[in-house]
This record gives sequence, structure tokens and C-alpha cells, in this order.
Amino acid sequence: YAGDGDQAERLNMAAMVLGLALFAQAVAGQTAPSGYVPQRVYDTSRKAFSDFEAMVADLARADVVFVGEQHADSNTHRLEAAILQGLLRRRVAVTVSLEMFERDAQARVDQYLAGTMAEADFLKDSRPWARYATDYRPLVELAKTNGWPVIAANVPRRYASEVAKTGLGAIEKVPAAERSYAARELLCPRDGYFDRFAATMADHPSEGANKDDKISPEQQRARTERYYDSQCIKDETMAESIAAAVGPQSGPIVHFNGAFHSDFGLGAAERTRRRLPGRKVVVVSILPVSDLDTLAPGGEDLSRADYLIYTIK
Repeated sequence: YAGDGDQAERLNMAAMVLGLALFAQAVAGQTAPSGYVPQRVYDTSRKAFSDFEAMVADLARADVVFVGEQHADSNTHRLEAAILQGLLRRRVAVTVSLEMFERDAQARVDQYLAGTMAEADFLKDSRPWARYATDYRPLVELAKTNGWPVIAANVPRRYASEVAKTGLGAIEKVPAAERSYAARELLCPRDGYFDRFAATMADHPSEGANKDDKISPEQQRARTERYYDSQCIKDETMAESIAAAVGPQSGPIVHFNGAFHSDFGLGAAERTRRRLPGRKVVVVSILPVSDLDTLAPGGEDLSRADYLIYTIK
């Protein structure tokens, strides 16, 4: 009976469409976290709460966007993916830049994005951070799916580590063939950024020293300066990597780093502005809090970033 055949064909077609939808959903689940993430966006220039979409519309018009993250917070990373998805909806050509990959891994990143290197080989050769699968893979996969470049922006950690041990002069000992892995221009003044860094070190001494160490104030100052220079070489290298990617027709460079690298427009953000005078550089800081309903942004938070994204811890 022809009607039965038509009905069977329609059922088969419906099943195929459903299967494709489920497959697409599964692929999307591999490339970006799904589901609503509680958040509130605060526009510090207007001193008023805004909304996520209005913020993303502004970010789409920027030359460079710094997204300052809290490394261990899962909602922070979901919101990072949401920023990229928002820019994708606006059909802008995005370049993703990451503190979490180092310059000497750029060739592997490019090969993986081009589909000429398997993911397992890419991860084996590129020294991803420990939480790459949950925190940064969604960003890389979103870029890969949409043909966006990804910048391995940071200095190799072995150089930063050596600077922390012996001082900025360690860069002069880097083999000539590898010198391009660190920024050419390294300006590390003892300014307000240094003061913030030193205060943070004092609040968390175990991060930079053994608790049982007994050293003089002069020795402590020298160690803080070496650690600051290590921070500085990261900031300078990330800034140089970002600036090199900005062109006349490029879309926003969206750079993800730990919030200290860009909060208050300092660190890598300040060094990027130095290299890109006149360009629009926007700073976003993601701040996990315990309660979204009682927020009253004020004090130094009003100068922390252009946009504050509060989310639940």
C-alpha cells in the first residue's frame, strides 16, 4: 500500500533527523559547556548592572579583550566559553589567545587546528595545563570548529622559572635560536603593579618560599623582585603575542589569563596598550561570589576591569 510506504519513509526521515540532532548535540557538548550559568554583569564605566549580551556586543567592537579568570572555578570557565559563543553569534572573526599555552607549542597548536595532528599527539607535545580537558578544551575546540586562530601566547615556563631563580639576566643566556620565545622588549619597573604583586606575595608567602625559611628583609625583597621579573616576562611575552596578531582587518583578539595579569588594566593589559596605542583594549574580570542577590560593587572593584562578571562559587 503506497500510503504505508510513504508513512514508513517519513518515519525513517524523522528518525534520521533526530539522530543528526542528537549527534550535533553530542558534538556541541564536547566543544562547549552547556546550560545556564548564574551570573550578573556590571559595567564599571556606567556604574550600573548590564546584561551579558550587551557586554558581548561591546566586546565584538574591541581590538583586544582580556578575560581575567579564577583558574580553579568551573563556572568561570563556562562563562569564558559563553563569551566566545556570544561573539560567534555576532559573526565576528575571533582570535583566541591563551596564557595556558607557550610560544614553543605554537606549531603543535596550528597543526591540531588544521587537522594534521591527532589530539592525543597535540596534548602530548604541547604541555597543556592539568585541567585542560574541562577548562580550556572547550575554547580550543570552539576555535577549531569555526576556523579561528589560537595563539600560544605565553613564555615557556622553563624561562620564567629560571628568571625566578636568578633574575631577569637569565634571558640573556637563552640560546639565540630560542630567544624569540620571549618578548624582545622587557620593561619591568617597580611601579604600582610591583606593589600589588609584592603585597600578594606577602599574603601568600608559601607560594614563593618555604614557610621555615628564615631570611632577612633584604633577601625577601630580592626574592620578591625575582618572582616579579618572572611575572613580568610572562606579561611582556603575552602582550607581544597579542599585539602581533592585531591587524587592520582582524576581529577581536580574546585573551584568557589569570585575573592578576590584567586586573586594574595592569600587567599584560598595560603592556598590550603600550604596544597598541589608540586601539580599543577591554578588560573583563570574572569574580566568583557566594550570593548574586546582594551585590554592591564599589571600592577598588570599580577600577578592576571594564566589565565585572559575578558568578556563583
